[in-house]
Amino acid sequence: MGDHKGGKERKGRKGRRGEQLMVPEAEFTSYYGKPILNPPTWQARDIAGYFFLGGLAGAGSVLAAGAALTGRPRMARALKISSLVSVSGSAAALVHDLGRPERFANMLRVFKPTSPMSVGSWLLAAYGPAAGAAAVLDVGGRLPRTGRAATAVAAALGPVVASYTAVLAADTAVPGWHEGYRELPYLFVGSAAAAAGGMALIASPVAENAPARSAALFGTALEGVAVRAMERRLGVVAETYREGTAGRLMRAAEALGAAGSLGGALLARRNRTAAVLSGTALLAASACTRFGVFHAGMRSAEDPKYTVVPQRERLAAREPRQTQG
Repeated sequence: MGDHKGGKERKGRKGRRGEQLMVPEAEFTSYYGKPILNPPTWQARDIAGYFFLGGLAGAGSVLAAGAALTGRPRMARALKISSLVSVSGSAAALVHDLGRPERFANMLRVFKPTSPMSVGSWLLAAYGPAAGAAAVLDVGGRLPRTGRAATAVAAALGPVVASYTAVLAADTAVPGWHEGYRELPYLFVGSAAAAAGGMALIASPVAENAPARSAALFGTALEGVAVRAMERRLGVVAETYREGTAGRLMRAAEALGAAGSLGGALLARRNRTAAVLSGTALLAASACTRFGVFHAGMRSAEDPKYTVVPQRERLAAREPRQTQG
C-alpha cells in the first residue's frame, strides 16, 4: 500500500526527467474550511491608526527640524505640536490594543534587538519625550538650546518612527505583510512624508510652505513606486491590495495623494484655501494607505490561498536548482 501511494504521488508531479502532470494539484483547503493562519485579533482603528499617527509624528519631526533651520518658525512650531499630538495618539492606540497600560510598561523591562515590537517600544519611549520637549519648549519660548537639542533628537529618530511599523508588520506570518517586507518600509516612509507635508500645508502660512510642497511630492511619488513594485513582486498575494475594502482604500489613497500633491505644487504657493484643501487630501490619502495595508493583511490571513500558493511557487522554483545540484 505504501509503495502504491508513493507511486501515485510521483506520477502526480513533474519529476526530474520532465514527466507531465498526471493528476491535478490538490486544492488549498484546511480542516473544516478554517484559515491556515490564525488572523491577528488587531482592530483597524487601533493598529491602522497606530501606523498612521506614528508615521505623521516621525516625518513631522524631520520636517520641523528642516523648517527651523531654514527660518520658518511658524511651520516648525506647528509641526512640533502636530508630532507631539500624533505620537501621543499613536501610543494611546497601541495601549488600547494591548488592553492594559501596564503591558506597554512590561515591554520596556527587557530590550530584544531581534524583536521589532521590543525595539519599537523603546523607540517610542525615547522619541516621545524628545518630541514633547521640542514642542513644549518652542511654545513656551524657554530653554532654546535644550529645545534645539530635543528637536534634533526627534528629527534623528523620526525616520525610524515613521518606518519601523512596516518592519513590525512584515515580521508576522500574515502573507500580505510578510511577502511585502522589501517594499513596505518605503511605502510607509512615503505615506508618512506625504502626511507631514499635508499637515504643514494646513498649519503653516503660504510664505513658509515650500518644504511642505516638496515633501508632499516626494512622499506621494515614493509611495506610488513602492506600491507598484510590491504588487508586481507579490504575485497572487497582490490581489489582497487590489480587491475588496483594501482595494477601494488603496485606490482612494492614490487619487487623494495625486490631487493633494499636485494641488499643493500648483496652487498652494499662492492660495491659503488651496493649501488647506491640498493638505487635507494628503492626510486623508495617508490614512487610506495605512488602513488599506491593514485590511489587505487581514484578508490574506483569512484565505488559505495566500499562504499555500506562494509556498508552492517557492518550492517549484527550488526544484530546478536542486536538480542541477
